[in-house]
Amino acid sequence: MRPLKVIIERHTDGFIAYPLGLRGVVIGQGETYDEALRDVTSAIEFFRDTFGEEAFDENEVMEVCTTEVTL
Repeated sequence: MRPLKVIIERHTDGFIAYPLGLRGVVIGQGETYDEALRDVTSAIEFFRDTFGEEAFDENEVMEVCTTEVTL
């Protein structure tokens, strides 16, 4: 098992979740935070089972920061 950081975004129509540290695109979604987290976890497991260790980026994501700018 290896830890992955997951970004979960709240939108007007639900939640979108995606992991950092994979070599492909994996997205989960749901009406709630927990549903999106379960969905993306399932998608990550499928991705790992399909592509093996090659699915993971060599460089571990150490920290995630968010900020906001006005344009």
